[in-house]
Amino acid sequence: MELNRPRVPALDQILGAPFKVLDDGLVRVVDYMGDDQAVVQAARVSYGDGTKKTSDDRGLIRYLLRHRHTTPFEMCSLKLHVRVPMDAWRQWIRHRTASVNETSTRYSIAIDSAQTTGPDQWRLQATDNKQGSSGWLDTSAGQVLSQAEAHFQNEARRVYNERLEHGIAREQARKDLPLCTYTEAYWKMDLHNLLHFLALRMDPHAQQEIRDYATVIGEEIVARWVPLTWEAFQDYRLGSVVFSRIEHEIMAAVGAGDLEKARRVATEAGWLKPSRKGGYVRNRERAELTRKLRQLNLTVPWE
Repeated sequence: MELNRPRVPALDQILGAPFKVLDDGLVRVVDYMGDDQAVVQAARVSYGDGTKKTSDDRGLIRYLLRHRHTTPFEMCSLKLHVRVPMDAWRQWIRHRTASVNETSTRYSIAIDSAQTTGPDQWRLQATDNKQGSSGWLDTSAGQVLSQAEAHFQNEARRVYNERLEHGIAREQARKDLPLCTYTEAYWKMDLHNLLHFLALRMDPHAQQEIRDYATVIGEEIVARWVPLTWEAFQDYRLGSVVFSRIEHEIMAAVGAGDLEKARRVATEAGWLKPSRKGGYVRNRERAELTRKLRQLNLTVPWE
């Protein structure tokens, strides 16, 4: 009996082809299940071809994503082979909805490759975000750090190899390998959870390294695999702006020209507590709405 498995020619063309990320990382598609039509079919609980018009399918997919009807997207899944530095992989593996199998440095010798940093690639610690970066170190100072990095990585690898040569167990010899060491894994996830992964890891606040991987997965793979879903995802997740109840009240007041009411709502929410140094005590929610108002070219009522 011939199986009529859904195929996506655009994705079939890149099966097994590596997409380069960072200096020695990669992402490649191993296998996939489903397509945009599978999402539509699941939503309609039908066994046929669904609607006959692509425009109807597009409208349904956009409706599902816009209103957060997630289960139809779970009918599709993607299996990737990735090569990624261990520090970025630590963030990646926090997405626990995936099925994962990673190279074990207990059973095999660690990959002899480490992510390197160019003199112009050293990021400075952000002053307003404890877990983020902002700005760049001067290239001349970066040159010194890059040289020190190369020495450190080479020495760490030399010590690791020396332990192996002395017959030390791999599970112990590996303990001082740096987080820049590359690891490899097979990673499989359904489309709903994959979109959630991309929404978080393609966000400008995500660490640059994992953002590079997420961007490749989204723009080079998901866009080919499920183009209608990808379009809706860009419109309703990546490119959208979400407003809380308080933000909505403040924006409505700003839109009506009632800045006094906008300030009153913000004050009642605890956003405008006076600072002894003048101005207001730092408030993350106020700062986030300030950015949104500026993005929309609206008046910021507390400035």
